Amino acid sequence: MCTAISFVQGDHYFGRTLDLDRSLGEQVVVTPRDYPLRFRMAGELPRHQAIIGMALVQEGYPLYYEGVNETGLAMAGLNFPGNAQYGTAVEGRDNVASFEFIPWILGQCHSVDQALGLLARINLTNTPFRGDLPPAPLHWMIADGKQALVAECGQEGLKLYPDPARVLTNNPPFPFQIYHLKRYLNLTREEPENRFAPGLDLTPDCLGMGAVGLPGDLSSSSRFVRAAFARANALPGETEEERVTQFFHVLDTVDQTKGLARAGQGGFERTVYTCCCNASRGIYYYTTYDNCQITAVRLDQADLEGDGLAVWPLRNRQQICWEGRAQSVGGQ
Repeated sequence: MCTAISFVQGDHYFGRTLDLDRSLGEQVVVTPRDYPLRFRMAGELPRHQAIIGMALVQEGYPLYYEGVNETGLAMAGLNFPGNAQYGTAVEGRDNVASFEFIPWILGQCHSVDQALGLLARINLTNTPFRGDLPPAPLHWMIADGKQALVAECGQEGLKLYPDPARVLTNNPPFPFQIYHLKRYLNLTREEPENRFAPGLDLTPDCLGMGAVGLPGDLSSSSRFVRAAFARANALPGETEEERVTQFFHVLDTVDQTKGLARAGQGGFERTVYTCCCNASRGIYYYTTYDNCQITAVRLDQADLEGDGLAVWPLRNRQQICWEGRAQSVGGQ
């Protein structure tokens, strides 16, 4: 399970948690402009926009979990089991395998509006990357600094939904998640008023009681509510460091702790990594489950005119700042 958010605070910040029972060997990957993107049925993009994001590289192909291109468009794929359905090739459409969807959009589009043009012609197919890598059941968030949308491909084909909450989790389908927010209209970051019984002397006994009823379980629908409430009410930072820190704090509200949710026999779901992309400046920040120090990679650290992928293995070992000897204060 996963959670993605888009947060505009000066620049556009986009990121997600990846919640699985194990790491698959993902790395931070930059696909430069001249690295040919070859699609199974949709031809080739010999030159395209540069992309930075987290990906599993297989046979020289970047299988992106999420990414941001050099013009600030961002996109992430999140687990959508039981609902995602892809079809076979259709004549006259852009037949794109689901694993190609992120580079297909980010390689060509500058904005959500431009992406909508490609989405009108696309047909997502059930083509596997190879026999041991079948299509993952996903839905996607696509966002820029002005708007966000969700793309879900099911029995009725590809559906696109405006996403005013700028949040995406997993099941149920997106229309339910937005409708479900109505149950929490009473939540507020302010001190609550006594509407229960005006004749009773009822006053808050601590801060934060305006959010009583905010769901705290690990389900996708509850994480959607928590993330939407936190994103909508979090105060934007003044500096890059403050904004990035605030973004990670918002995603901390949906962090998955290993041991709380069993995933099959012998496995437990955890937040394998959390990322925050400054989409406006092309900076990719991340933490991992075993290393909570923020690591940053800039898009321009790679040769953007090159023809080879640039990769950075994840820093998974906890980095602890050990203090030196204490200073003496106030001695005689």
